[in-house]
Amino acid sequence: MADVTAPAAESVPASQKASGETVPTAEIRLAQDLLFFAYRDFTNAADVILEELGLGRAHHRAMHFIGRHPGITVSELLSILRITKQSLARVLSELIDRGYVAQAQGVGDRRQRLLRLTGAGEALERRLFERQKARLAEAFHAAGPTALAGFRQVMRGIMDESARAWVDLGLRDADNLTGR
Repeated sequence: MADVTAPAAESVPASQKASGETVPTAEIRLAQDLLFFAYRDFTNAADVILEELGLGRAHHRAMHFIGRHPGITVSELLSILRITKQSLARVLSELIDRGYVAQAQGVGDRRQRLLRLTGAGEALERRLFERQKARLAEAFHAAGPTALAGFRQVMRGIMDESARAWVDLGLRDADNLTGR
């Protein structure tokens, strides 16, 4: 098996330079490997807890975004998660039945369902976050102080515009809470 930690040594072919590509294909392949392995290990940190509770990653993703955006509508959550209404209905039903998520009717539009975490939901989401936070904090510490900015830039470059908008909304909400 090849050493996946070693940087790929490949010069940029003239065809890539001419087309504006600046990153060698081997580096892109390595980045893809890194993303797959990082995702596997990052999610596994929370999977252990989820499995104990008979929940899955879809439950975790829903709780994450409901916790980050209290009062989010079902429609907005569908837009973020990009899953079917039927799949989200199953996930939300279970989270509501277990007392992790509460829903209320919209004020201006009574057809809307506004979602928020309950106290139990906040506690579980915080527990899951702490497991993943430890892994991220360790990685950023090992990478050094300039790594965070580069990481953000690469991740934002991978995301589509709607995802960047949600991340920016979360940053604005955080700034409002801290008074920045």
